[in-house]
Amino acid sequence: MVQSLSYLKETASQTAGPYVHIGLIPAMAGFDIFEKNFSNVMVGPNTKGQRIILEGRVIDGGGAPLRDVLLEIWQANAAGRYNHPADTSSGELDPDFRGWGRAGSDFDSGLITFQTIKPGATFDKAGRRCAPHVNLWIVARGINIGLNTRIYFSDEAAANAADPVLNLIDQPARRQSLIAERGERGGQIVYSFTINLQGENETVFFDV
Repeated sequence: MVQSLSYLKETASQTAGPYVHIGLIPAMAGFDIFEKNFSNVMVGPNTKGQRIILEGRVIDGGGAPLRDVLLEIWQANAAGRYNHPADTSSGELDPDFRGWGRAGSDFDSGLITFQTIKPGATFDKAGRRCAPHVNLWIVARGINIGLNTRIYFSDEAAANAADPVLNLIDQPARRQSLIAERGERGGQIVYSFTINLQGENETVFFDV
């Protein structure tokens, strides 16, 4: 006979806490405990596509950058294909591109960086063409459930204007919260983004 478990109380929830680095990116916290450390470097010597630096900050409701936030990104390769068996699109897989990265914010500046490539355009389940973008997951102290959003690219204006997800956002100013601005530094292409957790310029987050 199965006993009822209705007498058990729900376990208290908690946020990622200040020790998220130790558990998920221990090398950044000075611990060498994993055989393979997942990092912010997503490219190898033979990765196809335009190499870029993706950098940004996560800003709290008071306007200060979070210095203990962790970001994970996943994206298509230069041919517009994800390194996942569920993606059966016609684009070729790139064996030298993982398509997934994890990074923590710098403890002093709050800056988060990824070394990756600019993704190709993809297609959604309805067959609609999507602008090049990067999917983003955010966890930090004070966030109960990880936040999901996207990063698009400022030099893809025409593709962005036709993107089916961006077009779900009614206010153009709010769409802009998902656009990373292109620049150059030391001969490298750098796309800069800002994630605002609250306030007038709050970033658009998705329920996925």
